Amino acid sequence: MRCTCGPSPPTVRNHTRAAYSGACKLCHWYSACIERLRATDDLTLIPELGSSKRDVMINRLRTVGEFAASNPDAFLDGKKTVFPGIGPDTLAKFHMRAKLLSTKDAQPVLRAPVQFPAHDRELFFDIEVDPMRDICYLHGFVERKGCDNTAETVVAFFAYECTPESEKAAFADAWNYMRSKRPCAIYYYSKCERTIYRKLQEKYPDVCSGEEIEELFDPAHAIDLYNDVVKKATEWPTWDFSLKTLATYLGFKWRDTHPSSAASIEWFDRWVKTGDPAIRQRILDYNEDDYRATRLLSDRIRNLN
Repeated sequence: MRCTCGPSPPTVRNHTRAAYSGACKLCHWYSACIERLRATDDLTLIPELGSSKRDVMINRLRTVGEFAASNPDAFLDGKKTVFPGIGPDTLAKFHMRAKLLSTKDAQPVLRAPVQFPAHDRELFFDIEVDPMRDICYLHGFVERKGCDNTAETVVAFFAYECTPESEKAAFADAWNYMRSKRPCAIYYYSKCERTIYRKLQEKYPDVCSGEEIEELFDPAHAIDLYNDVVKKATEWPTWDFSLKTLATYLGFKWRDTHPSSAASIEWFDRWVKTGDPAIRQRILDYNEDDYRATRLLSDRIRNLN
């Protein structure tokens, strides 16, 4: 949803049509727009079907329910569809998602088999980064053996000062920790961890080599749960596939009332300025909840196989 799509003043008849997107949860208009989108059963509630695709479809399909009840073959035109920029495979994918959203008590489905690494030890991994200060200030892990959640170990490496020396120390400690636990499977959510670790290696080449970073994130034992599993092989009855959305759907609850990476950055800013240990603990708790949510999601996907 765009920040420009908040409700127009009552006296204005024409207003920007609301549309759901990944930025919505950070927008102050979120509640008002979501209410409107749900009331109109807007097509952008289908994951990855943004406003531009909605706008080329809306003359034929106005709602998620209408789309779910339709036959997608009716919109084929040879090897294309009647909707510019939307191919047959994409239309079929959106149709499946519309049906999940429109079905009461719908369950996630597996579109393709998923093979997880066969390691007894697993590390679920999440980092926190402040892009304004250009610092990775936290590397958090939960270690599990034999899929036993009752015997897991939580480990975190925190940059206690907003300095290159402190960032390097936290990175080195995290790197040495992961290296000491091999062989193991490593799970993370989205490309952020891999991207940031490549940047950290370039900043601090004496910690590890570029080749070692690439080997660490080799798909044979390191799983980007979002890009390699959720997007490629699963479908969910949710509006998006963010970790918080999917884990919340599965019943997971973050301890913080307003958890987000943006909030964590703001907390880190306050911690840098005050050194308040309660703020640091809030950051650690949020990070821990993120990688526990990743663990929960991976286990649920295993059960879909």
